[in-house]
Amino acid sequence: MQPHDHSPLNDFIEYPEEHMLARSTDFLKAMQRRHSIRHFSDKPVDKAIIENCILTAGTAPSGANHQPWHFSAIHSASIKKQIREQAEAHERGFYDGRAGQQWLNDLKPLGTDASKPYLETAPWLIAVFSQKFGETDTGERSQNYYVHESVGIAVGMLITSLHNAGLATLTHTPKPMNFLTDVCQRPSNERAYMLIVAGYPAKDATLPTHAKQKKSLSEIASFL
Repeated sequence: MQPHDHSPLNDFIEYPEEHMLARSTDFLKAMQRRHSIRHFSDKPVDKAIIENCILTAGTAPSGANHQPWHFSAIHSASIKKQIREQAEAHERGFYDGRAGQQWLNDLKPLGTDASKPYLETAPWLIAVFSQKFGETDTGERSQNYYVHESVGIAVGMLITSLHNAGLATLTHTPKPMNFLTDVCQRPSNERAYMLIVAGYPAKDATLPTHAKQKKSLSEIASFL
């Protein structure tokens, strides 16, 4: 087996422990101000901000470092209109019974329905695609690994980065989502994973009380 190329880890910063605790506390407080909203302003957002956030997502760990994701950042009003029309068509079927009564009951505290005007109002939509396989430099098919897990981590980092930049977000997963592949003109080896709405909150934006209820540490973690 040939030796692997390595480079020194020369950009890691080790903080004093008291600074680490303070940083973790400050970051927790910052992330506790992250909320999913459904009322967006049409205030413009500089493309460079979105580019930086996507680059941040692209630093996520992935199986064999294959980075099996693609982000389609959508600013075009006509494409956003297409996405809204197709998403709402699928959502009407969802709310008209395809979801099942239990699912609909669980959504009632959030006040959601088939109307998705924010898909046109918000300045940016980011369609995230997972890649079942990739291509080598010679055009041959290459296997990707832990695709769902890798893309999930990247999406989390994208949402965190957008919040850190000062933007509000909403994750949207219309079922089915294959229309996004067509609208965004993505190849057949990619599957629509999630649609992220990004922009500023509308002045009258509100939050469902239910959405602010988060589980306690004892409910989400155990220390062995």
